[in-house]
This record gives sequence, C-alpha cells and structure tokens, in this order.
Amino acid sequence: MQPSPEESSNANAWRATRQGVMAVMARAEAAELDAVLVRLDPVPAASNLKPPEVGLVMLRGRTGGDGAPFNLGEATVSRAAIRLEGGAAGFAYRLGRDLKAARAAAILDALWQDEARRAAVEDALAPVRARLADEASTVRTETAATKVDFFTLVRGED
Repeated sequence: MQPSPEESSNANAWRATRQGVMAVMARAEAAELDAVLVRLDPVPAASNLKPPEVGLVMLRGRTGGDGAPFNLGEATVSRAAIRLEGGAAGFAYRLGRDLKAARAAAILDALWQDEARRAAVEDALAPVRARLADEASTVRTETAATKVDFFTLVRGED
C-alpha cells in the first residue's frame, strides 16, 4: 500500500528536520554536547548497538562544482550507534577521533526522536545553533571582503 502524499510529505519533513539536528550535533564541540546532556538530565541509560569506532571516509569533489567527480582524500570519522532504555535508537557520525562525543551525539539523536523530549533537546541545542550561525556569518563576511569584481575595459576605435 502506497503512503498518501500527505504522509509522504510529513515523513520527508521529519527526515529533513532530523538531518538538520544531526548536522548541528556533528559540528558541535564535545564540551557543548556534554553540556546539553547535563541540561537534559536525567537521561535514560544507553547501551551500544555497536561499539563506537573510528574509521575513514573518502572525500569526493567535482571540478567547478558540476564536473566529473574525483577522490579528494580521506577523513577520519567517529561513529556511534546506541539504544536507550525506552527502545529508541540513536546514531551519530563526527569528523575526528572523539568517540565520547560521537556517543553523546547518538544519545541526543535518540532523545530527539522521542516526541516528549524533542522540544527540550531543541532548546538545549539552541546555543550551539547560534554559535554555528555566528561562525558562518563571520566566514561569509570575511569571504565577501576578498571578492574581486573583474570587468573589461573597451578601448576606443582610433
């Protein structure tokens, strides 16, 4: 049985929102994740679905943004998969080798999936979102300051 367009739209919106939250947790500092967990205390006990681990992922690029893809290099990534006492599963991937931060992000992912805790998780992540937005704004401002506009001068017909 096919889901109705409304159900499909709701599922896509939920997935996109979760991806945004996971992206914030992937870029948050380890201390920020710990502070969010402390703010949400008490947190149900979490067991590992798989032990947290470190691995490599291949980074791909495209010439000019839309050319043929090529392998740019490798990056170290930590990942964690947990299950909370209530049954919710959480997953996280983070650049770097910080397994503790990856596990904390996975716990927050599982907590976010619980509708009763979702608002509290969003509120606790608000300072992280604000910091990331400020950093992005600073980068945009610094990049705009280096922009060079090229133009062509036309010589007169002598």
